Amino acid sequence: MPKFESEKLLVGLDTSDDAAVYKLSDEMALIQTLDFFTPVVDDPYLFGQIAAANSLSDIYAMGGKPLVAMNIVCFPSCEDMNILGEILRGGADKVKEAGALLVGGHSVDDKEPKYGLSVSGTVHPDKVLSNDKSKEGDVLVLTKPVGTGIINTAIKENLCDKTVENEAVKIMSHLNKYAALAFDKVKVNSVTDITGFGLLGHALEMAKASNVTLEIDSKSVPIIKQALELASMGIIPAGMYRNMHYISKYVKCDNVPENLMDVLYDPQTSGGLLISVKEENSLQLVDEILKNGALEAKIIGKVVKKEEKYINVK
Repeated sequence: MPKFESEKLLVGLDTSDDAAVYKLSDEMALIQTLDFFTPVVDDPYLFGQIAAANSLSDIYAMGGKPLVAMNIVCFPSCEDMNILGEILRGGADKVKEAGALLVGGHSVDDKEPKYGLSVSGTVHPDKVLSNDKSKEGDVLVLTKPVGTGIINTAIKENLCDKTVENEAVKIMSHLNKYAALAFDKVKVNSVTDITGFGLLGHALEMAKASNVTLEIDSKSVPIIKQALELASMGIIPAGMYRNMHYISKYVKCDNVPENLMDVLYDPQTSGGLLISVKEENSLQLVDEILKNGALEAKIIGKVVKKEEKYINVK
């Protein structure tokens, strides 16, 4: 892509961050993002909720608040429009929960349904959070369990327990708003959200952008029940292999089981936030995140001086 530069562009393409940030004034910056994808569950209403939560997540990862959203819709004209109506209703309910306004959108006739949002939000220019400010000595906090890619693959093959499926849907449709509320009280250094590149992929982006090494304690990473078992059975999405192929050359792992590494590479749908915070503030951050109603807040590692590899999994 051609590179655009401006003194007002606070966050652009350089660090593979979650959204763009453009300075409007000394008191306000605009956050702009968009995302959409094909259905990950059969229920159209739940799919709409998950896709919307995923799109809104980038705003929270930048430290901002969403203001307005617009639908991005691809849908076959020959299909039942009531299905599309349920998708849009699910998305609208999540936008409402986020405290933002749904103000329109655009649709095209397509063979396969796709849905998501373009979202605009705001943040104070001095309070922008990005993935390039991790500091040596920081602690890493994760706010949702991982394993949704594996669970979604198992759901398609009817190999997943219903209780586990429901738990995965709950995780994917949960707004990162509740974790991000903690940033108003606890200063953090760097944030990214965990989506298609998996935990290790987004951790790699943070490590590269910050020129540090992230040490991940694999035993501390929260994982959706049954994901490890399914990974051992080979129930793994193709995206995991793509992630592993690209990321593994930057990763050192010491005697970590193969199925556990598969989960760490697993592409997530609407995953949690990965937060880099000073160690002395980490327990307060965990407490605030949980108090605000987030699903998880787990310390999973630390930031150390740049080593040969960007990621060290133990």
